[in-house]
Amino acid sequence: MRMPYRLSTLFLRTLREDPADAEVDSHKLLVRAGYIRRAGPGIWSWLPLGLMVKNKIEKIVREEMAAAGSQEVHFPGLLPKEPYEATGRWEEYGDNIFRLKDRKDADYLLAPTHEEVFTLLVKDLYTSYKDLPLSIYQIQLKYRDEARPRAGLLRGREFIMKDAYSFDISDEGLEVSYQAQRDAYERIFKRLGLDYVIVKADAGAMGGSKSEEFLCPAPIGEDTFVRSSGGFAANVEAIRFEVAEEVDASKTPAAEIHESPKTPTIATLVDFSNQNHPRQGGEWTAADTLKNVVLALVSPEGKRSLAIVGIPGDREVDQKRAEAWFSPNDVEQATEEDFSKHPQLVKGYIGPTKSGSQFLGEKAASKIPYFVDPRVAKGSSWITGANEDEKHVWHLTYGRDFSSDGIADIAEVVAGDPAPDGSGPLELARGIEIGHVFQLGRKYAEALDLRVLDENGKLVTVTMGSYGIGVTRLVAVIAEQSHDEKGLIWPEAVAPAQIHIIAAGKEESVFEAAEALAGEAEEMGFDVMLDDRKASPGVKFADAELLGMPWVIVCGRGLEAGEVELWDRASGERLTVKLESALAEITSRRK
Repeated sequence: MRMPYRLSTLFLRTLREDPADAEVDSHKLLVRAGYIRRAGPGIWSWLPLGLMVKNKIEKIVREEMAAAGSQEVHFPGLLPKEPYEATGRWEEYGDNIFRLKDRKDADYLLAPTHEEVFTLLVKDLYTSYKDLPLSIYQIQLKYRDEARPRAGLLRGREFIMKDAYSFDISDEGLEVSYQAQRDAYERIFKRLGLDYVIVKADAGAMGGSKSEEFLCPAPIGEDTFVRSSGGFAANVEAIRFEVAEEVDASKTPAAEIHESPKTPTIATLVDFSNQNHPRQGGEWTAADTLKNVVLALVSPEGKRSLAIVGIPGDREVDQKRAEAWFSPNDVEQATEEDFSKHPQLVKGYIGPTKSGSQFLGEKAASKIPYFVDPRVAKGSSWITGANEDEKHVWHLTYGRDFSSDGIADIAEVVAGDPAPDGSGPLELARGIEIGHVFQLGRKYAEALDLRVLDENGKLVTVTMGSYGIGVTRLVAVIAEQSHDEKGLIWPEAVAPAQIHIIAAGKEESVFEAAEALAGEAEEMGFDVMLDDRKASPGVKFADAELLGMPWVIVCGRGLEAGEVELWDRASGERLTVKLESALAEITSRRK
């Protein structure tokens, strides 16, 4: 028989004040309500109520993984270096992973993801196409050495993920496996009552081809995504714009270099142009200028090189888009030291060259590649730097006067930009990532030599998919989406208890009625929280609102008339009902 969770004995202390380091609502409320407790930067201890929520989320995940045909396994979090070195990710992850040595000076890491060990396990056990397709998953701790852990469970150093992997003999099989996992994710998030959007995403260090993210729209989200009214949706890192169509430059004036003193910025250049080189048909704007941004690319091995990107002057470089484009390199702004090593780069007056690449010295190895934004159309003319101090060039035309080494689509996306698929103007929103699905293809199988015999007896490389859900992150995301100014409001699917019963008063009859009601609710299949503490009604009411059970029943003064108070935390409605009909009222109102 079920037993109610009694607040008189539950390992719980609620707080009336927000934690000093808390920035977001989920962080504040989960700590104040006694669900989690900080153990260190980005590291959290889970208290009984927090574990109840987490375990219910995991239960839903396991049910839907089973429905998708995936089998559960479990890997260690401590792993040797060699598999990650074979795939190149030991270096690619840079400072983002925890590396350590054992007493024999062997290298290990705390796993950020487990593609390598999943691949090696299948390689160890399976040898034939008859063994495939296969889908296996785990729910396991992961570790990332976050530079700035923040937002409670949303950006931590230790967290729990569900990661699934599919193994197929063909690309067609991968498509089927991918869709099965994608469908399972939709069922999971719907059961959790989450508002979400699916967006095209960048695979990043994971590698592979097709990649989609599941995001919960939220102002505090660290991911920016775009969407159109016509259904296009993408993470800003993943959106790619078509190269602008060539324009007719036959009537464009010849390029002219002029003195332009004290014009190192776009704003000063536009002002100078309108005052000294006015044009017919309207004033010059920042969109008429070509800004040449010098970036430092730092490889996973630590090698530093420069690249220059020409973008319209009314745009800025988006750091995340730049890192996605130049992956696996880290991307930084060029420093004074970088400029001092390349005196030909005249800071504030850099421009493109006829040949595209910026040659510094006589050796071709010293060139700096020059890229342009896709909006820079062949035949378009610009005001840009003349590569001489305090000089700019007007009417410099792409394709006629200068060239590039290619495209770099790294400029910020602006609301109103046209969707790449023509489905309308884009709007920007923020979101929290809750799931990510990848078609990895053969990257890891090739690196680790995962091959099986096909039906003709020929060895073929297996193709893979990877599918992750942030389990502990989901606790925070649900808290972000489901709360009010008084506290948490858990959906029934994950709430520690569906009903919170309060014995509000000192009379023994109040406690007896609450106990009897709790027993009846348990028999009906409800999980019940019973506040049987010797505390004031005000304290009990505040804690009930803070803890966030979907339904609250108050057994108090109304018992003399055979009545209790019923709270619907989701709607905020409070009504008086007969004691004997309270549970029936909840049953009729449940969604």
